[in-house]
Amino acid sequence: MTRLKFLLAAATAIGLGLVPPAFAAGPVKVALIADSTGPLEAYAKQTIAGFQLGLEFYTKGTMTVAGRKIEVILKDSQTKPDVGRNVLSEAFGDQDVDIAVGGTSSAVALAMLPVAEEFKKVLIVEPAVADAITGDKWNRYIFRTGRNSSQDAISNAVAVGKPGTVIATLAQDYAFGRDGVAAFKAALATTGAKIVAEEYAPPTTTDFTAPAQRIFDALSKQPGRKVLFLIWAGGNPMAALKSLAPERYGIEIATGGNILPAMAAYKDFPGMEGATYYYYAIPKNPANDWLVAEHTKRFNAPPDFFTAGGFSAAASVVAALTKTNGDTKTETLITAMEGMSFETPKGKMIFRKEDHQALQSMYGFKIAVDPKLAWAVPELTKEIGIDDMQVPIMNKR
Repeated sequence: MTRLKFLLAAATAIGLGLVPPAFAAGPVKVALIADSTGPLEAYAKQTIAGFQLGLEFYTKGTMTVAGRKIEVILKDSQTKPDVGRNVLSEAFGDQDVDIAVGGTSSAVALAMLPVAEEFKKVLIVEPAVADAITGDKWNRYIFRTGRNSSQDAISNAVAVGKPGTVIATLAQDYAFGRDGVAAFKAALATTGAKIVAEEYAPPTTTDFTAPAQRIFDALSKQPGRKVLFLIWAGGNPMAALKSLAPERYGIEIATGGNILPAMAAYKDFPGMEGATYYYYAIPKNPANDWLVAEHTKRFNAPPDFFTAGGFSAAASVVAALTKTNGDTKTETLITAMEGMSFETPKGKMIFRKEDHQALQSMYGFKIAVDPKLAWAVPELTKEIGIDDMQVPIMNKR
């Protein structure tokens, strides 16, 4: 009888939340997968730094949520889809990881999506951009804190698309570039601007003479304002395009935001308009204030584009675990995360229930030059909020 009373009392205490559940004894294992070698190495380093800082900020330095330590397992996907697929399988299958975060390259992220479905574990995609990730390749185990191609496209269409403007695009010839152009074209449909030429080049291209000349030829035959819009990740071809003198044909260069080293080339284009995911001086909120101050103190430089992304992914992990009281069962996590809002250095994000894409603000800008900085400054012209963007739902499930 005494033993029965003890068991009943213990069960009641757990039910009332007076003692932690049994699963709280072990750490929460999070695999962070990034392209730490290859052309996107700089992006990966920022994601990793941001993720670690985000965990620190949102757990108030304890690295603990609901009594469970967060253990981060770093893996290098080497900008190779097959490696990304293999390291995620290893994390879920051999290392019993509870949640995975990552996918720097869209090609790598797309290769990892079926693995999450196979193991029935949550993968938070950050920072890969291709629409297909939360579109036709999506499955219910996929969430994304990074922006998608449509969010890039809609915000840049707001910034660049005006009646009488003719646009040619130059993009990388893989999912990131092709999804980006498709989304940009769709977003321009209501602006009065139109795309008259599309060029795609391999991601490793260094000589842009041939595609640029085809673009110049196409645009020069058109009346109105002429814009070459660039969608590119990794190396930045803006200096190469500048050397080809597009102004001879009355052609402007336009593009979205980028990491600070890449924006050094933007200094040659003062007044250039576009939209960006993040620039450290734009958002005004406690998380971004802390990130800017702490990153500057530790690294003697402000946080960059993908640092904020890693920080936001960490915010989503902590918010989800807080909501589940540390329970990492997949169905519990999915239920908690669908429709979940959470604070980030960019302000509020919301995981849309239909496709688990994080809805978020973007920022219209005009480029200014500050001689004291090595990079160009994207000065805010308009915050393009969640309600300002009708981001399409593209999954068919």
